[in-house]
Amino acid sequence: MSIFRRPDYQSDTTQFINQLKRQKPELDQQQQAGRALLWDKKVDRSIWGEYRAAQVAQKPYVYQTNAD
Repeated sequence: MSIFRRPDYQSDTTQFINQLKRQKPELDQQQQAGRALLWDKKVDRSIWGEYRAAQVAQKPYVYQTNAD
């Protein structure tokens, strides 16, 4: 045993999360389903490329009028 080893410490938050996961083992699956509902989307790269190509470049200072 190393003299620099500290006892295993877990914060109150970590203990709470571990306890919650023990009480509700289906929690991970519910979280993944919620993430898939909002974030995990299939992206059509060709349509995204067309969208990027159609964008108009913005002027560096948008409120400046053309003072020609």
